[in-house]
Amino acid sequence: MRLLSLVLPHPLFSLLSFHATLQAYSIAQKKFPKTASTNGIGNAFRHALWCCFIMMYCCKISSPEKALAFCKRMTDLHEELFPNKPLETKMDLHNNKIGMDYFMELLPGIHRQFFEKSFFIDGLEKKMKDAKVLKSLDDDFEGFLVYLDEK
Repeated sequence: MRLLSLVLPHPLFSLLSFHATLQAYSIAQKKFPKTASTNGIGNAFRHALWCCFIMMYCCKISSPEKALAFCKRMTDLHEELFPNKPLETKMDLHNNKIGMDYFMELLPGIHRQFFEKSFFIDGLEKKMKDAKVLKSLDDDFEGFLVYLDEK
């Protein structure tokens, strides 16, 4: 019911988000085949990229504020409907926020109609160089991608 209450009032946002999901997953799998579907660095990239893509596509038909609100609700709901262990959930929500924040950071310099996927792919790959290993629910790595050390 909660999913329907989100997607039914926003059918275009929902379709665009589904497209963003497929795109982000495909790109992350190609770039990071070993960690995109685990809790490693590729997963951090995938979650942030996913949110950038949702924002990019939804901003082409609506305001950045509405796209941001929808993206946050959609990605938070995803974590609620498909629960993980607490540290994994913290990691995913954190990286989702990194993606939304990164989009909003780029927004003043580029008209929202002219965003391209490569802007986010390149920028997030650079952010990965400074990514932090999340070890505790108390860790706070504001502004950095985070992942779990699976060794």
